[in-house]
Amino acid sequence: MEPVLEVKHVSASYREGKKEQQVLKDIDFTVHKNEILGLVGESGCGKTTLSKAILGFVKVQDGEIIHHTGNPQMIFQDPYSSLNPSKRVAWILEEPLRMQKIPKEERRRKVLAMAEKTGLSKEHLKRRPRELSGGQRQRVSIAVSLLQESQFIIADEPVSALDVTIQRQIMELIIKLQEEMKFSVLFISHDLNVIYQMCDRVMVMRDGKIVEEGNVEEVFASPKADYTKELMAATMDVEE
Repeated sequence: MEPVLEVKHVSASYREGKKEQQVLKDIDFTVHKNEILGLVGESGCGKTTLSKAILGFVKVQDGEIIHHTGNPQMIFQDPYSSLNPSKRVAWILEEPLRMQKIPKEERRRKVLAMAEKTGLSKEHLKRRPRELSGGQRQRVSIAVSLLQESQFIIADEPVSALDVTIQRQIMELIIKLQEEMKFSVLFISHDLNVIYQMCDRVMVMRDGKIVEEGNVEEVFASPKADYTKELMAATMDVEE
């Protein structure tokens, strides 16, 4: 299968005073073309640090990260802080196209087409981020990422701040767009149920290490790592 990203034996640390705290420990995996790869683990295990390393915001000490399709785009947990609060949605969506020097009429055509794909109306385009719901802001964030025509998206807990009904709508939207536009996704979550519904493959992370990786159906049916079994048992307890 064709890779869009290769992470090869990557380690990274943060400095806390005079001490170095190792956060990523020999991380090794590949994201393939046209797949949704899940990354699951509890808070503090290194999931977000890994995404920052992939984006180049955290320095890698050992190993290497190879991008095969240019820089990935990011969908955040709540994009409110990443959306310019003083600008209307139409302006926000046009901004990456302005950076590419795309002519005005073509920009507007692309923005209207993407708005329709992501479930945003012309009325939404006239609003500012504070005038939108969390689900609508998430749709804007998805539209911004896809307007940049990246073939690789990192989605960092993109539905965890939403209520259950809106979660499902956003998850269904990402799956629909991914199937239609053939991009790849690294989907980060602490929620096993979300991972099961969203992803083709899954990686389980604990204390900066990938402790299990495989096809979603296989891992959920027959987890091998003790930590994966613990996560699944905890999920079952919550459901009960």
